[in-house]
Amino acid sequence: ADVYKRQLLPAPRREEPPREVCLWHRRRHAPPKPQAAQGRGGRIINNGSISAHTPRENSICYTTTKHAITGLTKSLALDGRPFDITAGQIDIGNAETPMTQRMKEGVPQATGKTAIEPVFDANYIADSISSICKMPLNTNVLNMTMTFRQMV
Repeated sequence: ADVYKRQLLPAPRREEPPREVCLWHRRRHAPPKPQAAQGRGGRIINNGSISAHTPRENSICYTTTKHAITGLTKSLALDGRPFDITAGQIDIGNAETPMTQRMKEGVPQATGKTAIEPVFDANYIADSISSICKMPLNTNVLNMTMTFRQMV
């Protein structure tokens, strides 16, 4: 979705978080459909989050967009069937990225306390995506959840 933020979207209003605005405007600003596509079929892997199932406090906007991705993924999986397009989603929790650096210093918990949370190597996500992409299009991983073992 970040690709469409560049100059295609108007600046979001204060009451509209950028993620949510970008998600819903993405369809409107997406490139036109190719008129003469070669071949048939394909695979779509969406980036979900465990926040869609187990949200944190004060994450309503982020959690809402991740719920939307889950619905989008399931709809794409159904609607893509006649075109040999498969869609799936990886829900990621605490992969080590710049976004999760704060977890090593401690983040608020549901108990009201602050705690350090473990993270895992994001290369494992890349390995999983690579494995999924090697599957034939008559198979699908609709949902996969990847977290640090002790998060579950």
